[in-house]
Amino acid sequence: MTTTAPSHHRSPGTMAAATGLTLFAAVMLMIAGVLDIFRGIMAIANDDVFVNTPNYVFKFDLTSWGWIHLVLGALAVIVSVGLFSVSTWARVAGVGIAALLVVANFLSIPYYPVWSLTLIALYGFIIWALCVVKPDSET
Repeated sequence: MTTTAPSHHRSPGTMAAATGLTLFAAVMLMIAGVLDIFRGIMAIANDDVFVNTPNYVFKFDLTSWGWIHLVLGALAVIVSVGLFSVSTWARVAGVGIAALLVVANFLSIPYYPVWSLTLIALYGFIIWALCVVKPDSET
């Protein structure tokens, strides 16, 4: 007995929602990436603008954090451009970059706590939006 795989025909509303979520993730990743680039430039140029917690377990030089945020922010902007074409590679890379930026922002909480927590939440929404879209909804 043979069974045929069910054909998945998406309604126009489902396709619009999938495209909308990917577009949302692309725009948010671009904005957050640009903000991380600016944060990196601020940390590299002048490390006196940040609050410092003296006994933090993950203590690094603030200039190093600046370069990390600058590079990851630039990668986020590049990947967000790929997300505008709704390509699978960009969705996978977007989840990876957003996850790395969540970790980077978590580790830099003592230097700028409110902004780090805000970006962690934003990157969480980006990961959610990129993971919700079904692979067969791409056309």
